[in-house]
Amino acid sequence: MPTEEKTKTKTPNLKPLGNRVLVKRLEAEEALKGGIILPDSAKKKQEKAKVLAIGDGKKDKDGNLEPVPVKAGDIILMDKYSGTEVTIEDEEYIIVRSDDIIAIVE
Repeated sequence: MPTEEKTKTKTPNLKPLGNRVLVKRLEAEEALKGGIILPDSAKKKQEKAKVLAIGDGKKDKDGNLEPVPVKAGDIILMDKYSGTEVTIEDEEYIIVRSDDIIAIVE
């Protein structure tokens, strides 16, 4: 089954705080062999997302700033049910803690 990933790159006017990251879930469009497109309700939620904005990081026990390990534009894998979903100007975004990011897709 061919899979095509799509996401809009419009970035909202939103800056995450601390070690939080603003992401947009990548949508996977799945077509069956006969060309039938599956509706959104039949697709599973994708754990892949595109990083749109990052916070400054969090302070460790000594007061040093630990930067967020991703940058805007990175494609990441995140825990399936992590983060807080927010809607801004009719677009769905997720704010996740950097600890909930599993990997960077290269």
